[in-house]
Amino acid sequence: MRNKRSMPTIVEQAILSVDGFEKVYKTFEQQVILKGQSKSTLNNYIRRIALISLHFGKLPEFVSDDEINELLISLALDPKSPSRSSFKHAVYGLRYYFRMIGQTKRAIALPSLKRDTKLPIILNQTELKQLFVAPALLKHRIVLTLIYSAGLRGQEVINLKISDIDFERKTIHIRQSKYKKDRIVPLSNVISKGLKKYLEVEKPYIWLFNGKEPDGRYSVRGLSWVMRETLKKTNISKTVNLHSLRHSYATHLLEQGVNIVTLKELLGHAEITTTMIYLHIAQCDVQKAHSPLDRLYNCE
Repeated sequence: MRNKRSMPTIVEQAILSVDGFEKVYKTFEQQVILKGQSKSTLNNYIRRIALISLHFGKLPEFVSDDEINELLISLALDPKSPSRSSFKHAVYGLRYYFRMIGQTKRAIALPSLKRDTKLPIILNQTELKQLFVAPALLKHRIVLTLIYSAGLRGQEVINLKISDIDFERKTIHIRQSKYKKDRIVPLSNVISKGLKKYLEVEKPYIWLFNGKEPDGRYSVRGLSWVMRETLKKTNISKTVNLHSLRHSYATHLLEQGVNIVTLKELLGHAEITTTMIYLHIAQCDVQKAHSPLDRLYNCE
């Protein structure tokens, strides 16, 4: 039986087959490090450039605009990709690449991408309670509940170490997440009890959630699988995924009176505009317009 690693990756194929691609890969790696971007950014962009380079048999700067547009059109019309994800990732990758090599005009000339205007789908409190009791394994119950309790991204969950949970101060330290920022979020009293039981039973080592990754961590893919399998055991009919727990966290906090600026910091957003989408979902009590002077003297 062939070892999985005997099959070269798309990037490895491009390095072997396309002149100059190895240098491109090293330049990408340097740029991502210098700009403080995540490893996943490098992987996403370089893989797209590798696919495009293999398709044409040469680097993108040696491909005409017409040829590139033809490829993008075929990706946009691909019935196997209803969300046009291949098209969008190709545009993002090419835009990054052309800017990196100084061909800014070609980057600007690429098709513009409209932002997805769909509002996030969230779970209500009844659905969340049903979800959290559905898994048979304690580890799965804890990880799903923890994500909602602190509004965590999948990557943040697998990066958590046991030492990042401070039971005395009731905090969770999220380190070097998206935008290379650390943040502290409150540790729920309910999940605190569950975590203590989980640590006692499972006895994880270093990472809060051990898995089959080379460094001993769980994987985001594994987390998504847990969410999908758990949903099958419930009566929830909404089209939701792992990230829906974070959306639910944000919406419910707004409804419970947490202000938008505080929520921005809790979520680790770089811009307040990203957080403001939850204002369109949250069912907040509407205050009648009034003068603050009346409230000052309790004259209403």
